[in-house]
This record gives sequence, C-alpha cells and structure tokens, in this order.
Amino acid sequence: MQDVTRILQAMESGDVAATDQLLPIVYAELRKLAGNKLSHEAPGQTLTATALVHEAYLRLVGDSGEERQWDHRGHFFAAAAESMRRILIENARRKKRVKHGGEHDRVDLPEIAAPALDQSDDLLALDAALTEFAKESPEKAELVKLRYFAGLSEQEAADVLGISRATAARHWAYSRAWLFSQIKSDKDQTV
Repeated sequence: MQDVTRILQAMESGDVAATDQLLPIVYAELRKLAGNKLSHEAPGQTLTATALVHEAYLRLVGDSGEERQWDHRGHFFAAAAESMRRILIENARRKKRVKHGGEHDRVDLPEIAAPALDQSDDLLALDAALTEFAKESPEKAELVKLRYFAGLSEQEAADVLGISRATAARHWAYSRAWLFSQIKSDKDQTV
C-alpha cells in the first residue's frame, strides 16, 4: 500500500486531487474495520459501518480548514481508528441524553419480549477508563484503540505502532487487565 503513503504526501503538499484518489484505495479496509467494530455493538445500533466510515473519512480529510498531516499509512489508519472511536463515543453519549430517549430502555421491535442490552454505559465507562489509562501509558492506550475500536489484529496494530508482535501481546494483556480493573472498581463505587 505504498500508494496510500504517496497520496498522503501529495495531500500534505496541497494536491487537492489526491484527496479524491485516497478514498477508493482505503475505503475497503476502513469498511472492514468499521464492520468489525460494529459487530460487537449492542443490538439496535443505529450507526452502520458505511455511515461510520463516511463520518470518519470526512473528519480525516474534510475541508474544515484544519491542516492534517500523516507521516505514513499506519499514521493515517491510527487517526482513522481514533476518529471512529470518537464517533462511537459521541453516538453512545447522544443515546444516553434524555432528549434522545436516554431514560428509556431501547428495544428492537421484532424482539419486544426481550429488551435490548444497553451497552452505552459500558462504552462510556471504557472511554473514561481509556482516557485515564492514556495519561499513564499512551502507547498502550493507542494499542487498545487500534485493537478495540479499529478492529486491527495484534500483528496489524503492532505494525502501525512500530513495535514487535510480542510487545503488542504483552501490552494488550496488561491493558485489558488494567481497564477491566478500572471499570469494575468504578461500577462497584456506583452501586
């Protein structure tokens, strides 16, 4: 995928046409990552993989006037993972607002007898714990974002971060344990 790096460099140097070339090349991979992430979401999710990819892409290369620079393909996909994470968090927060029915249990119409599980609280708890974790271990937090929110494999995330697969495995095990402990202690305090 050297083309992606070349196109990103062209975009950085001000080539407007490069933006149009980027989407067809990265779309399939971004769609796969978004589909993987959304497959783990609660039933009744209103955000589709296509919508998640489009929103993330617009935030990455949109014409908001903000200068964006990516050093290489891995940097771009790390930014995409972060963008998808933020979109999912914003969506979860929006659903929790009273204005959007946050005080009501959400159920799918075909499954009225069995209420849908609300994982918005879990996602918000994970986001809060991940924000704390990033203060302590930014590289490990980035690994979590790539694995959980972007759906990258251990090897793919290791490649993006420029670390070995063994290091990624150790960081992943530590990160999961730390986040689980943090989320569990937060839940125990609220009960």
